Amino acid sequence: MRTYLAATVICCSFAMSQDATNPLPELREQARVHQEWLKARLERVLPMLMREHGVQMWVIPMREYNEDPVFSSLVSATTFAARRRTIYVFFDRGEKEGIERLALGGTSQGGLYTAFRDSTLENAELWGKEQWKLLKRIIHERNPHTIAVNISHTHAFSDGLSAGEWEQLEEILGSEFTGRIVRREGLALDYVSIRIPEMLPVYKEMMKAVHEIIGEAFSNTVITPGVTRTQDVIWWMRQRTHELGYGTWFQPTVSVQRKGADLTDDTNPVIERGDVLHCDYGLTLMRLNTDTQHMGYVLQAEESDVPEGIKQALRNSNRLQDILLENMKVGLTGNQILAKTLAQMKNEGIDGTVYTHPIGEHGHGAGPLIGLWDRQQGVPGRGDVRLRPNTWFSIELQATTPVPEWGNQPVRSAQEEEAEVTSGSEVRWILHRQTDFHLVR
Repeated sequence: MRTYLAATVICCSFAMSQDATNPLPELREQARVHQEWLKARLERVLPMLMREHGVQMWVIPMREYNEDPVFSSLVSATTFAARRRTIYVFFDRGEKEGIERLALGGTSQGGLYTAFRDSTLENAELWGKEQWKLLKRIIHERNPHTIAVNISHTHAFSDGLSAGEWEQLEEILGSEFTGRIVRREGLALDYVSIRIPEMLPVYKEMMKAVHEIIGEAFSNTVITPGVTRTQDVIWWMRQRTHELGYGTWFQPTVSVQRKGADLTDDTNPVIERGDVLHCDYGLTLMRLNTDTQHMGYVLQAEESDVPEGIKQALRNSNRLQDILLENMKVGLTGNQILAKTLAQMKNEGIDGTVYTHPIGEHGHGAGPLIGLWDRQQGVPGRGDVRLRPNTWFSIELQATTPVPEWGNQPVRSAQEEEAEVTSGSEVRWILHRQTDFHLVR
């Protein structure tokens, strides 16, 4: 797989605007680049995965506003919802002829599908069932030995077939073809999770924007100690995101740790000098998402730098990041990676937790979970997925460290930064990680 993806990279340009008030390319240009991504994924990734999972035909029926989770990974940037009913059919005709891509009730998505219709279906009684009649004919003509559908008890990304659509599909298949139905949970999961190299330049630019926005939020530009509240910072981040043309997939958070105080239940404290700050923030652009957590510190009037004990807290979470990346080996499951990481973490005397997840077209993306904050023993099912090349992860974790300057009060350094598993199975930061506190002076 690594060679297959890397050897056929299509070069596509995506130049960010030099206008600081409008840094993104025009929407038309974004759509053009997105269409190149879609074409590459359908031509390179999909055939590989259908053969890997032993699937000759993949049938994906859905209705408007009840789309399959895989829908957004199969359509152009100008398609926002299925129309009435849309059924996507992928049929493997072999290495020479390739994958036939059919859209029943949908458009050709800029020529990437054959929009399949039957103009002879004029009977009013068939209204709303045209696609099923077409699908029955297509299946009988092609006579696939396996027909994959998206049903899963474990993975949301592989469970897009609604009960109503399944009942009607069973009816038109009949006993002969129903016996050929297979559940290949990994097909949808892997298709959604695999990133192509052409996406990386755009994602790096998104990460640069994330770091710049957090850097400005955790500075004197936004924060006046003793005056500014955490909700002020949150809404500044949301507004700035909007002004720059990005979207987001969750409300940012900003929290405070303070010497001698428990602010756990204070949802909007005033930010004071000596506070340790934390944020969780993400951008959305071109159906890609980021998820980043950084740490900040508000200097006391007499301070010119962060106290050494608080610096050590960040160093400990940085070290935990190193340990996790060292253990992220292609072929291991998320649960295996988690167990190895936690064992090494404990051997090095770090008090931490790991809750790392895939990211890309969804903030909490398709692929192996490496822990959840409340499941450090592993995650059955979702943690049993194996790490693949050409995937992205939010390296999310925390280390808690007693701080001598605070009377050994523990400080929690929670960090989250995007990393990629390359086609060569190397794990590396997509941009770079935080190693120094953002400072409010």
